[in-house]
Amino acid sequence: MLKFIVIGGALLLFFRWIFGRWPWQPKDSTRNHALSRARRLLGVEARASRPDIIAAHKRLVAMVHPDRGGSNEQVHEANAARDLLLDELPREVR
Repeated sequence: MLKFIVIGGALLLFFRWIFGRWPWQPKDSTRNHALSRARRLLGVEARASRPDIIAAHKRLVAMVHPDRGGSNEQVHEANAARDLLLDELPREVR
């Protein structure tokens, strides 16, 4: 019996080493991570509508525009966040 417990523990540790998470932890995809980051950047909620996303984008670009002391990279990042969030909206909402 102890042999099975040791083998099971070793398999769990091997799984953790290979995948970087425990088997019971939810898998967080790269896309979900990117969406979360875009929402944080624009300051919108997960259920934000198209007008909300566009308004948040305009506010952010007004702050990070190169004419206001920002950089081109910040504007590009804001544009990418807006595009990603708008692509996630259902077709009938767009």
